[in-house]
Amino acid sequence: MRTTFRLDDELLAEVKALAARTHRSMNSVVEDALRELLARQRRRSRQEVSLTTFGGNGLQPGVDLDDTAALYDLMDEADEAS
Repeated sequence: MRTTFRLDDELLAEVKALAARTHRSMNSVVEDALRELLARQRRRSRQEVSLTTFGGNGLQPGVDLDDTAALYDLMDEADEAS
């Protein structure tokens, strides 16, 4: 596909110099640079996330994490007992 970009003069000079040094076309250099940038972005978005966990015996008997109202009731009971 053919498209047009506006590049900073210094950046264009660097691309031309790199293309000449590596015996490649400017198009090839720009394509590789864009591929590398996109791959780096994909790797960043897939980084593992470390979640903090706390020890204990798991859920209290009868606790349903899908029942928000019941969870609020249990937290209120715990606050009242404190």
